[in-house]
Amino acid sequence: MEYNTINITTKSQKLSTNLMFRKIAKLEGISYLVLLFIAMPLKYLADMPMAVRIVGGIHGGLFIAFMVFMYLSYDQYNRDIKWMLKAFLASIIPFGTFYMDKEWKSEELELKSEKVKA
Repeated sequence: MEYNTINITTKSQKLSTNLMFRKIAKLEGISYLVLLFIAMPLKYLADMPMAVRIVGGIHGGLFIAFMVFMYLSYDQYNRDIKWMLKAFLASIIPFGTFYMDKEWKSEELELKSEKVKA
């Protein structure tokens, strides 16, 4: 049996998805920096491997959430693969999510202005 699904999302749902994506991106960026610049030095310079274990687990969960919300945003906004690739690269480059947040914020403001017009 085959089911046809219809993707019906309201502008407020899209706005909510984009807002969550931006928040998770910021948290993921912070956790990445903590992992690179605090936990890793503690592991190798102070012989404290538990720091990487804890921060790495938190970062891993946030990275997965980032990927999920990246896909949801891609799907709901009908964005192209180039947008998705830029978002992915931003997540693996230190400070990348903070740099891309300017673009993502302008997209969110654009959506808010469309919501007001409707």
